[in-house]
Formats: sequence, structure tokens, C-alpha cells
Amino acid sequence: SSVGIVLRLVFCALIVLLLPVPSLKLVGGALLLWIGVKLMLGEDDEANIKAHENLWAAIWTIIVADAVMSLDNAIAIAAAAGNDFTLIVIGLAISIPIIILGATVISRMLDRFPWLGMIGAALIGWIAGEVMAGDGKVGDVIGPGTVAAWLHVHVPHAEYVCAAAGAVFVVGLGFVLSKVRARRSGET
Repeated sequence: SSVGIVLRLVFCALIVLLLPVPSLKLVGGALLLWIGVKLMLGEDDEANIKAHENLWAAIWTIIVADAVMSLDNAIAIAAAAGNDFTLIVIGLAISIPIIILGATVISRMLDRFPWLGMIGAALIGWIAGEVMAGDGKVGDVIGPGTVAAWLHVHVPHAEYVCAAAGAVFVVGLGFVLSKVRARRSGET
């Protein structure tokens, strides 16, 4: 929707401004991990919108759902663009028309090749790990007393190690949770 597009642009601009704030990258990375796990589980936020008897309640639910999905997307886009607002705008300018025009094709491809969703979730986990590793490097605002600073001193190529750990975490937790969900749905 056009509201969703505007929200994505606004959220991306805010995230670019806020990512330099100490420890915010850790929070953003954790949110990206959650987004990746949701992708592994195949959760569709739009499908979770419940019916309302009141028209205004239904409209409000749609607006809130659109805002939450826009924030999810904005965090992922800002992190993937490395906090470069020009890249974010270019990425949005390219991706929004593709998604609008190709949503059906993308949905069919994901239905036919479920492993594409797993690759996307792993990529989001990778980006989350990089974002989290980049928070509080030695000499940054936070200083040398942070976990991220310790990683950069003691772990060679900490960004890659954390990125790989993020990808493995998302895919692994996604598999475990999907097995638990399948077992529970089989019991009911």
C-alpha cells in the first residue's frame, strides 16, 4: 500500500539517524534475528489480522500491521545498506516496484522453492550478526568495556564470525521452532 511505502521511507530515515546511538545496533540486530526466524517459520503477518465487527477497529488493525511490517522491512533495509541513506533510497526505489509488480511471482517461487525463503532468512541472520558485531568497536562511543569491543580484540574477523553465527542461529532456531509447531499441530 502507499501508506506502507511512505512508512518504509520514514522508518528508514529514522533508523539511519538512530543507528549511531550506542547499543541500538544490538537491539536492531536482535530485531533482525527475530525477522529472520519469522521468515523461516513462514509466518505471514497479514494472515494474523483477525476479523472485526467494527470498521474502524479493522482499519486500525490494518494500519498497525502495515506499520509493524514496514518497521521490519526498514530495519533490514537500513542494515543491508550499511546505514548509507543513498543506498537505502536506491534500494527502495528498485525493490518497491519489483515487490508491487512481482508479489505473485515471488510468492509462487517461494511456494515452489521453499529453500529460497531459508536463504533469505539466513541472509537476514548474517546481516543481523554483522550489525551486532559493529556496535561498540574499540574507540567507538561505547568504549572498550563492551562485549562487541572484546570480540574485536579477541576474535579474528569478528564481523564474519558474528555474521555466520547470526545466519546459523536464524536457520537453526527456525528449524527447531517449525518442528515444535508441527508436533503441536499434530497433537491437536
